[in-house]
Parts: sequence; structure tokens; C-alpha cells
Amino acid sequence: MHNNQATKKLAPNLHELTGEQERLIDQIEQFINQRIDQKQHSIFTIFGDAGTGKSVILSQLFFNIQQAARRDGKLHGTKNYFLVNHPEILKVYKQIAGSENNVLKKNFMRPTSFINQMHKKDEHADVVIVDEAHLLLSSPDHYNNFYQENQLEEIIKSSKVVIAVFDMNQVLRTKCYWDQSRLKKLLAPYYHESYQLTHQFRMTAKPDLVHWMNEFTAGKLLPIPRDADDGYDFRIFDDAEQMRQEIVQKNNKVGLSRIVSTTGYPSTLDGGKHYIRERGGFKMPWDQYNYTSTPWAEIPQTIDEVGSIYTCQGFDLNYVGIILGPPIYLDPNDHQIKVDLSKQTDVESKKHRKDITDPKEFKEVRKQIILNSVNVLMKRGVYGTFIFAHDPELRKVLMKSFQQIKK
Repeated sequence: MHNNQATKKLAPNLHELTGEQERLIDQIEQFINQRIDQKQHSIFTIFGDAGTGKSVILSQLFFNIQQAARRDGKLHGTKNYFLVNHPEILKVYKQIAGSENNVLKKNFMRPTSFINQMHKKDEHADVVIVDEAHLLLSSPDHYNNFYQENQLEEIIKSSKVVIAVFDMNQVLRTKCYWDQSRLKKLLAPYYHESYQLTHQFRMTAKPDLVHWMNEFTAGKLLPIPRDADDGYDFRIFDDAEQMRQEIVQKNNKVGLSRIVSTTGYPSTLDGGKHYIRERGGFKMPWDQYNYTSTPWAEIPQTIDEVGSIYTCQGFDLNYVGIILGPPIYLDPNDHQIKVDLSKQTDVESKKHRKDITDPKEFKEVRKQIILNSVNVLMKRGVYGTFIFAHDPELRKVLMKSFQQIKK
């Protein structure tokens, strides 16, 4: 029986943690206890690819801290917060909060709300945990009421200890653009420790297939590994409608199976429906704004919508059908996966930044963001990943490679 609720997957004390996860939680708790009464701000960063169990660790860690805040000891009476910039994931944490002792809904906030509240009241937090820190704004964004230069910097200044999770491959917007050198420069003035997670928890895929996905999103198209479909349902489709029908079947059987897509199709924010049309008579609307407290993928009706990175990032799906949209193509000359920015339709990924003055560099940043979105979408499927490519050349080569492993 599949448990498809995100709350069950993230709730503390419902999982048997691995030895590595338990040791990491112990290490961070020691870090907090050692640094909580120091004058210098401290930050602990956890690096990890999509599906490496980062959020499960943070959820358990925050539960432990909140219990410690009610007991005698170094953390007694501490004011602690859990921040996440992804509205869909924030819904999940708030749902969990209602059922856990000493873990309250008000402990969970969007980063901008936290920063503005601390500034307004001239307050400081003790321990602040940041999930999906790669979604933090790294430039001002007045639309979101953020007027400083960098959200992580503001969070560190307003807290004694910060624990943040980072995955550079999940940077999806120019206003949240991060790379290792930017992060290193920002953390230089503070006491800092870090840890790298590598074990893939979400997907039941073999390491060779995960490697193939990572190489694909780095622009290299390798032959599909021979064991790609060993214990994992990996398929390439020549027809988007056929792929949709297979996903519907999987959804009827085990639930939590959805079609998702990269940028490259009509998209505006006027509340109207904007359709993706593809080979095979495929026609489906983009995901609608989700006003409910339930995550997008858990709403039954969303089987009739196409999910985007903004609704799927951070969530498990049992089976995912991915449409690689018009900007992603295979260059027949050098056999590299490339991005045609003229076909990009996601306005959020196009916004300029004052601190990236070189137009060439900005172009490369935008291309990387689109490839990052492919990485995020490819790592949603726990039991299976289906892929359809809009670009005829890419579709042809993928189909040929897939047929080789089926022989």
C-alpha cells in the first residue's frame, strides 16, 4: 500500500532514520549547543541532490530542538523558526505542526515574513532552519516585499545559529541565483561547517540511471544505461498522449502520478487556462494556482493538469511523465544537450540582475536554470520516470537508445 501524503513522508518520528541521518542530526545538535551562546553568528549547511533526504533530517531536527526548548538545558526558552520559500512545501510543514507537541504553525514562515518581522520588532531568533535555501532571494525583490540584498545574509544577521539546506542544481529563478562562489563569499565572515549527503532515497532507480540524469542536465547525452529499467519503470515515449494515458493508468492504480513539463509553452498569470499541445493529440492545461492547503499533486483533479517546477519541486510522485519543452534540444553537430533561450516562456527565469552585468554570463545563467529545472523534474518519480522530448532530433536519439536496452 502506497502512502501518498507528503505530511507522512516529512513528519518527525514516523521514519526509521539511517545511521548517516542520525549521526548528522547528532552532529548538528552538537553544533547548535556549542554555538548558541557565542557572539559570532554561525551557520551549518547541508548539501544534497534532489531526493537525498534533506527535508526529513530538517523536520526531525526541528522537532528535537523544539522539545529541547521546553526542557532544562542550553536551548531552554529559545525562540526558533523553520523557514521555507516554497508555498506548497510550507503547507505541508504547517499541517505537520498541528499534530506535534511544542511545534506550532507560527514557527513555520516564509523567509520574507521572518526577515520583515525581525526588523520591524527589532528581534533576534536563536536557531533558524532553512529548507530549500537555494530558493532564497539573492537580489532585492520589491514584488515580494524584500528590500535588502540577500535573504540568507539577512537571516544569518537575525539569528544566532542557522541550519540551511542547499542544492545548486535546484536553482530555478534568476532572482534566486546561487553558485558555490557566491555562497562561499557570503559565508566567509561567519563561523561555518557543512556536510554533503549523497545517498538517493526518493527514487528506487539504480545509481547508473541517476548518473545518466545528472549528465543529461549537465548537457551530456549518454547512452541510456542497460539496467535503467531494472526494478524501476523508466521509459522514453515518441507520443505525448500515449505517455499521458500511461500516467493516468498508474494514477488509477497507485495514485500520485502526474504529467509535468519544462518551460516553452504559453504561460501567463491571468488565471485563464493555457494549454500545452504536443505530438499525438496531447492537449492539457498548465497547473492552476493552488489556493487550498493541500499540495498540488495530492489534489485528485490535478491528474488533468501539467505540473511545473513551481508545484512539483520538493515533492515525491510515484510516477512522473516529463515533457522536455521546445527550449531543450540536441545539437546534431556535437551531440550536446542545449538550450534555445528564444523559446523560453517562463518570465520568472528571464528577470535581469544588477550584479550580473556581462550579457554572456547572464545567458549562461538562464540556460543553466532551464537545465536545473529538468534535473528537478527528472528526480520526482519514486517508482518510474517517463520522458517525451519536443525536439525531433532529441526524441529520435532517446528512442533509439531506449530501444537498444529493450533488445
